[in-house]
Amino acid sequence: MLGGHSLLGVRLVNRVSTLGVNLRLSELFESPTLSELANTLATQFEQKGQSFDPITSISRGGVLPLSFSQRRLWFLAQIEGVNDAYNIPLAIRMQGTLDRNAWQAALNTIFDRHESLRSTFVNIDGQPQVLLLPSESGLPIITHVLRGEQDIDAQLHELMTLEANSLFDLEKGPLIRSRLIHVDDDVHVILLTQHHIVSDGWSVGLLIHELSEIYTAFCSGESNPLPPLKIQYPDYAAWQKDWLSGDRLHEQSDFWRTTLADAPVCITLPTDRPRPPQQSFVGACVPICVDIHTTYKLKQLSQQNGTTLFTTIMAAWSAVLSRLSGQDDVMIGTPSANRNHPDVEQLIGFFVNTLVIRVDLSGNPSISQLLERVHQCAVAAQTHQDLPFEQVVEIVQPPRRMDQSPLFQVMFAWQNNEEEKLHLPGVTIKPVEMSYDIVKYDLDLSLSETNGEIIGGLSYSTALFDHLTIERHVGYLQAMLQAIVNDSTQSIEEVDILSPSERELLLETWNATSMPYPDHLCIHQLFESQVVQTPDSIAVVFEDQRMSYGELNAHANILAHHLISLGLKPDTLVAICVERSLALIIGILAILKAGGAYVPLDPVYASERLLDIISDASPSILLADELGCHTLGEATLSSLTVIDVNVPMKGLTENPDVASLTTHHLAHVIYTSGSTGKPKGVMVEHAQVTRLFDATAGWYHFNENDIWMMSHSFSFDVSVWEIWGALRYGGKLVIPTLRVLQSPEDLYYLICKQGVTIFDITPSAFKTLIRHITEVEQCDQLRYIVMVGEALEPAMLKPWYAIRPDDSPQISNKYGPTETTVYSMYRAIKQEDCDQFVSPIGVRLPDLTTYVLDTQGRPAPLGVIGELYIGGAGVTRGYLNRPELTSERFIPDPFSKTKGARMYKTGDLVRYLPDGNFIFLGRNDHQVKIRGFRIELGEIEARLVEHPLVHEVIVVALGADDDKRLVAYVVADAVDHLAQLLRDHLTPILP
Repeated sequence: MLGGHSLLGVRLVNRVSTLGVNLRLSELFESPTLSELANTLATQFEQKGQSFDPITSISRGGVLPLSFSQRRLWFLAQIEGVNDAYNIPLAIRMQGTLDRNAWQAALNTIFDRHESLRSTFVNIDGQPQVLLLPSESGLPIITHVLRGEQDIDAQLHELMTLEANSLFDLEKGPLIRSRLIHVDDDVHVILLTQHHIVSDGWSVGLLIHELSEIYTAFCSGESNPLPPLKIQYPDYAAWQKDWLSGDRLHEQSDFWRTTLADAPVCITLPTDRPRPPQQSFVGACVPICVDIHTTYKLKQLSQQNGTTLFTTIMAAWSAVLSRLSGQDDVMIGTPSANRNHPDVEQLIGFFVNTLVIRVDLSGNPSISQLLERVHQCAVAAQTHQDLPFEQVVEIVQPPRRMDQSPLFQVMFAWQNNEEEKLHLPGVTIKPVEMSYDIVKYDLDLSLSETNGEIIGGLSYSTALFDHLTIERHVGYLQAMLQAIVNDSTQSIEEVDILSPSERELLLETWNATSMPYPDHLCIHQLFESQVVQTPDSIAVVFEDQRMSYGELNAHANILAHHLISLGLKPDTLVAICVERSLALIIGILAILKAGGAYVPLDPVYASERLLDIISDASPSILLADELGCHTLGEATLSSLTVIDVNVPMKGLTENPDVASLTTHHLAHVIYTSGSTGKPKGVMVEHAQVTRLFDATAGWYHFNENDIWMMSHSFSFDVSVWEIWGALRYGGKLVIPTLRVLQSPEDLYYLICKQGVTIFDITPSAFKTLIRHITEVEQCDQLRYIVMVGEALEPAMLKPWYAIRPDDSPQISNKYGPTETTVYSMYRAIKQEDCDQFVSPIGVRLPDLTTYVLDTQGRPAPLGVIGELYIGGAGVTRGYLNRPELTSERFIPDPFSKTKGARMYKTGDLVRYLPDGNFIFLGRNDHQVKIRGFRIELGEIEARLVEHPLVHEVIVVALGADDDKRLVAYVVADAVDHLAQLLRDHLTPILP
C-alpha cells in the first residue's frame, strides 16, 4: 500500500512530473498499490499527459504580488488586527558547543535565500502589496542569559510563551524572529517563530533542513552548499494568478459551488458556554494515542476498503461529530500542501490550502459505506484543491460571522510528512514542547503515525469547551475507531461510544432515587388531617368571600355524600364545569372524597373542545354552575346527571369513608392537546400527586403561613400544584377572577393586598408583569415565584434583578409534562443565569429517573442533545381510552431494576450539563407550548382543513418564547376576508 499520505504524495507526484507526465494527486489516491499506480502511469504515458510549464521569474522593480492565501490573511489582519493565532513557533534544545557565529551566519543566509522571509505587506490605495527587506539587513538574534539564575525552568517557560504570543508587524517585518537562550554553559534553547503569511508546516521542515546543511558547512569553513533557488515566492504568486484562470478556474469554481450548495452554516456541537460574539483563539489540547494493535487493524481495514488511513480516521471522526451534533451533514476542514508544481517544492512560503470535506451520513450507512463516501469526497476535494479556500468562501457565500470560521468549525490534520530533524555537528538536539495555547477552530484534531501508533491531540477553544468535555470527545473517537475495526458491517448508529464510567454516571449515579415517599393517604385525606389541626384557619379566598378549613370540609362532605348516593365509586369520572369561585374548590374536594376522579372543564374554553372531552371521558355526573351549563348547552346536559354547585345542599358533614379507595385510584383526568384534532386525557392517581410535595420539600419549605395564588385554569395541571400546595400545608388559597388575571396592574395589586407568598406564572406573563412591578411600590412578602408552563429565557429577568436580590423572592424554573404529574425538574434561578441563552430546567425530582436517549434508545453522550425520558413515581397511568398511544408513549424502562417500571417518552429535546443539570432545547415533534399551553400543531391543521374553503394547510410557531404566536399557511379558495373567516371557524373549536 502507498498509504495516501498527502504530503508524501505531493513529493511523489512532483517526481513523476519530471518525466513529463501530470499525475494528479487524486489519481494517486485512486491507485493505492504499486501495481495499480504502475498501470495508471502506463496509461498516462500513452496519453502523454500535459505536465506543468516552468514558473518564470517576474521583475523585481517596485512592489510584488501576494498569493491568494496571503491576501486572505492580510485582509483578516485589517479587520481583526494582527493575531498571534497565526504565529508558527518552534523551540529546540541544544546541548554541546554551539558556534554562535556560524549559527548567525546560517540564519542570515536563509533570510537572504528566501524572499518570503524578507517580505513585508503594505497598504497601497487600499490594496496589499509586498515590499522586500534588503538581504544585507540580516536576521537579528535576541539573546537571553539564564545561566546562574534561580528557577530557570519557570523563566524559560515565560520566555517561550512570550515569544510564541508576541505579535508581528506585517508592514515593518521581518516576519521571522529568532531568540537564543543560554540555559547553561553548554546548553542553549533556540526559539524560531514565523508568521503564517510567509510560512507553513512544510516550510518549517525546509527551514530545519537548510539550517542543518548551512550551519554544518560554515562550521567546517565551507561555503553555502545549497544550490540557488530558481524562483521565489513572489514568482509563484504571479504564476498562480495566471494559472488559475479561464476554464480551469470555472471548472474548479463550479465544483465547489455545487459541492457546498445548501451546506450547514455551522456544526451544532454542544458547548459548555455560549459562543462569544468575537471568535476566541485561546485553546488547549487533549492528547490522543491509539495503540499499535488498533492502528494495525485500522490499516488493514483501510486496505480492504481501497482507501487510506486518513480517510478511515476522517470517517470515524465525522461519525462522532454527527453523533455529538445530531447532524447528518458534517463539514470538516483539512489542510492540503498545495505544492503541486515541482518548482515550489523547495520554497519557504505560505502554500498550504484548506479543503472542505462534506460528509454525508444520512440513511444510517454501514462503516464500509461511510468509508466509501468519505473516500469519494476526499478524492474529489483533492482533485479540485487548486482553488484557494478564500475563493471557495467567496463562491459559496456563507453568512459571515465574527464568532466562528466560515464553512467549517472543525479541522482534521493528518500530519504524515517525515519530520525534519536538526542535525548540528557537536550538538545534541532535542525538541522542546511548547504550551502553545492557540486554536483557530472550535475543534482541531491533529494526528500522525509514529512507531506504529497513531498519536496526536484534539485542540479546542477554551471559550466553548471544558477540558473534561474534550477528554470525553477523545474517548468517543477511540471507541468509534475500536468499533469499526471490530465490525465494519455495522451501521454508524449501532456503534456505542459511551465508556463504562460515563454510562454508570448517566444511568446510575445521576439517577439514584430516594426511598419511595409514603403513599398511604389520598390527597383529600391530607387535607382532612389539616382540618383537624387548623379548622378555623382561612383555606380559600375569592373576592370578598372567605372559607375556613372546617367550613370548606363540611361543604365538600355534604356534596361528597350526595355523590356517593348516586353510585360513585373509585375511578369513576365526574366532570366539573365551574367558573373560578369557592364552589370550584368545594366541587373538586367533594369528588375526591366520594372516591371519584374529576375531569376539569373550564367554562371559558371553546365549547366544542369541552364537548370532545365529555364525549371521550363519558362521565355520568356533571358538577356545573350557570356559566358551565350555558357553555355546554342543553343537548349535552340532558344526557348527564347535573348538580348545580351553587344550589344550597343539606346532608352529612362528616368525612366519607370509602373503604375501597386507595392511593392508586384516579384523582383526576386532565386533557392536553392531541395531534389528531382531539384532546387526550391523562389519568393521574392520588399517590402521584401526594409524592409531588414530598419530593419537592427539600427545595421549598411551605408552611401554614403561606398564601398561594391560583393563577392558572383548573384545566391546566399547574392548578393541581397550586390548590393542594395551599391545602396540604394549611395555607391560604387566593382565587383571582379572570378579569384580574388578564390585567397585570390588578393582578399585582391583589398579590400585594392578599400578601401572596407563593406565585406560579408563565415566563411570558411574568415578563409583562415585571414592567408593571418596576413602576410601583414592591411587595416584600413573596417568598417563591415559580416559572411554569413554557421555556424560560433567563435574560428576560434582567429588569427584575435590577430591582430585586437573588433570593427575595426566590425564582425557580419548573419543568414537567402532565404525563409525569405536573413537575419533574427544579432549578433555582440566580441573577448570573441571566447571561444564558438557553432554558435551564435543573435537576430531576429525587423520586424520578431521567434519561437522555438518542434515536436508537441508548443514553446520549454527556452534553449531547437527545430526547428526555422520565421514569419513577410520577409517571401516570396513561391516556384514557387510548391504549395504543399509551403503549407508544409510556414504555418499559430498560434501565430500571424495578419489575414493571415504565418511563414516559416526552418528545422534548434536552441535554445534560457537566454538573447533572438539564438544559431544555425544544420539541422533536409537531408540538409547541404557548403561554403555558401545550399545543399540537397537527390539531390546528386538522381543524383548519375541515373548513370547506381550505385544501392544504401548515401551521408553525413564530417568534421568541415570550412572544410566540401561531401562523397558518393555507391553500384555499380565493374569498374576501379569508383570515377572519378561518379565525371565526377556529374560535369555538380550540382553547
